[in-house]
Amino acid sequence: MKIMITQSEALEKGIWPEVMKMFGLNQEDDVWANEEFVLSEEQAKTLGLIS
Repeated sequence: MKIMITQSEALEKGIWPEVMKMFGLNQEDDVWANEEFVLSEEQAKTLGLIS
């Protein structure tokens, strides 16, 4: 299963710093609010999005 989350959704849920690390992003990288990130089931569980 794949889970998609946007940058704005990750910010709302307070998990954006973790998503940034998972995708090798840093503060200097330009990311759009509606940019989508595809998470594996394991990553989504780690972030507490699914149980």
